Amino acid sequence: MNRRKTYGAIAILLLPGLILYTIAFIYPAIQTIYQSFFDWNGIFNVPLTFDGLNNYREMLDNPNFYKSLKNVGLFIAGSFILILPIALTLALVVTSRMRGKRFFKVAFFIPSILPLTAVGLMWQFLLKSDGLVNKLLDMVGLSGLTHDWLGEPALAIYTVVIVNAWIYCGQNMIILSSGLVSIPDDIYEAASLDGANGFQKLYAITIPLMKETFKVFAVLAITQSIRVFGQVYVISGGGPNGATDVPTTLLYNEAFKFNNFGVGNSIGTFMIVAALVITVVMNFLTSPNKRSKKRGVKQA
Repeated sequence: MNRRKTYGAIAILLLPGLILYTIAFIYPAIQTIYQSFFDWNGIFNVPLTFDGLNNYREMLDNPNFYKSLKNVGLFIAGSFILILPIALTLALVVTSRMRGKRFFKVAFFIPSILPLTAVGLMWQFLLKSDGLVNKLLDMVGLSGLTHDWLGEPALAIYTVVIVNAWIYCGQNMIILSSGLVSIPDDIYEAASLDGANGFQKLYAITIPLMKETFKVFAVLAITQSIRVFGQVYVISGGGPNGATDVPTTLLYNEAFKFNNFGVGNSIGTFMIVAALVITVVMNFLTSPNKRSKKRGVKQA
């Protein structure tokens, strides 16, 4: 009886959060998937017309869709090439014994809490052809490096990826810091007694013991890259000529510019399925213990 009462109390405590999660996430996801099979212009009084898989065909026939997938790949690559090493370095700084680390922790984290609209407008101002970045390059005699950072199709997407890294380094610094502080100091002290230097401790102790934290980083980095929107839309609007388009900007344009909610919902459904599949695959690939147990059962 006591166990039943405990489970009942747990269920009652979890119920409000479960209801909110269902209303905020589960129901919209189901509605998106359902409406992806209908032709609808977004007007509530207009009935939905069943369209089968035509919305998905239209999505796949759009060349910008494949360009947007390539751009998502660049955002994912930027997460591992730029954000991970920078965030890890910042995490090592703010978890060290150096003076003023609290100031640096706040300073590094500020870009992550600023409104994306404000951040996008700031970088748009800095990176325009007559912006501060080009003026600084002119001042130091590097006029040959000046560009229209957001106006050149070949360069715009890399510019936005770098800005995205600047935004999220602080957030991932906090995630990686949680992994660093969970490592017992005794291990580092024992390594010091054995004569290990800082780099040897990093590669032999820190990185191996942070595998679970890196797993969290990888899942968040990939899912955030799939649903990136605000900074792209504000900085470049998906331009020039679709050079910085991502699935979310295509979704927005289809739904709210062209009143084609069916195709917009099909793109949203693709994003939901892609995020779920990638998360499941990442969990499987980064859980060697589960795989080894399955192999052991088969061998037995």
